[in-house]
Amino acid sequence: MKTKGEIDFENLQGLHWHKMGQSSFTGSLLELFKDLDQYFLRWAAKWKAQEYYFPPFLSAAQMQKLDYFKSFPHLITIPVVLDDAQDNLKAFSEKAVNPQGSILLTQLSDVRQVLTPAACYHFYDELEGSNLHQAKFVTTRCVCYRREKQYTPLQRQWAFSMREIVCLGGAEEVKTYLAEFEDLLQQFFQAQGLPVKFEYATDPFFNPASNPKYLMQKLDPVKKEMIYDGQLSIGSLNFHRSFFGETFSIKQNETPVNSACVAFGLERWMYMMVRERGIAPEAWTL
Repeated sequence: MKTKGEIDFENLQGLHWHKMGQSSFTGSLLELFKDLDQYFLRWAAKWKAQEYYFPPFLSAAQMQKLDYFKSFPHLITIPVVLDDAQDNLKAFSEKAVNPQGSILLTQLSDVRQVLTPAACYHFYDELEGSNLHQAKFVTTRCVCYRREKQYTPLQRQWAFSMREIVCLGGAEEVKTYLAEFEDLLQQFFQAQGLPVKFEYATDPFFNPASNPKYLMQKLDPVKKEMIYDGQLSIGSLNFHRSFFGETFSIKQNETPVNSACVAFGLERWMYMMVRERGIAPEAWTL
């Protein structure tokens, strides 16, 4: 994407770009990261959303319930460990990395976890089997991992930070939540002079033409993305209907809940702020 003012993001002061698809930052950029997340938390507070902290792993068995491995095998990042037999560890230690920098794996232990691909998945695991007596609002920020074919600083990363604000409840409660949040965001973008529009989208399914979930999303869209400058998605509003409620037996008064999430990609918001307002930190104030 061509940047306004031709900002060189790979050499932006305070940003260290790791070409394997990760970024680290300090100074004013780190303050921008924290300020943006605090802004999202203020929005979460409008719904009195309870904040959670989650670890980076999700159970493969739980992800299998979502059919994730069939729908998104190209995005998955898997943590692996070596089988702890002494001869296996010795064989690995003697030639762990080849000259190209690739790890030469020996025998692995069973793989039972995946690294978080979307922050909201943790909530359905956490609340499995619950019976809610009223709509529940929750929020978390996670580092998420999605493998891509190529990476660019702050825009497309293997590891990135996602803040999600989730509503679980009756269908009308959830739809009202999404409508009110979209209106709040529309007003925000207009007041800030940020060129962001909402567009219906589909998830990046593997082999989409043969995936019934992709076809369903095309016929009855349930995902709206916040598109910055006509090119980059900086967040999304997602209506899950009762899918997670049914899959994880989460009920409200004995009926499977509907759910929805509003998701914000923090690095992409950082990119937008710098690209729109320049490299002077005082211009990043919201």
